[in-house]
Amino acid sequence: MASDINRVVLVGRLTRDAELRYSNSGTAICRFSIANNYRRKVGDNWTEEANFFDCALMGRRGEALQKYMTKGTQVAIEGELRQNRWEQDGQNRSKVEIFVTDVQLLGSRGGGGGGGGNTGGGSAGGYDRGSSGGADSSESPESFEDDVPF
Repeated sequence: MASDINRVVLVGRLTRDAELRYSNSGTAICRFSIANNYRRKVGDNWTEEANFFDCALMGRRGEALQKYMTKGTQVAIEGELRQNRWEQDGQNRSKVEIFVTDVQLLGSRGGGGGGGGNTGGGSAGGYDRGSSGGADSSESPESFEDDVPF
């Protein structure tokens, strides 16, 4: 039997500062929400609309990134949908949120400029993306060929 797929990848802006709390067992839970904007045509006009998603990042990564996750910061997230269920005042309630497995800080608050690079720097993936193995200013000129064959 094939297993089901539950994967979410979004890029959006934080709608509020991330909140850090701890469970009864001491696990850090970083909660935040993001707005994902899109355009659609209504009649002859284009309108901007947004979807809002609640997210939870667990553990040490949530502790480390919480202070950088402020309202307006653009982030890319990857995770899965989880449905929380509880009873309140005799009524069954539920809420779907994104259980985040990876976060990348893409830019500063507000928007403004810049392209698709990782300008804010920060990944919850736990590895360094800084060095790509290419030539840099510390290498000698002999180790880099000036003529590129393409």
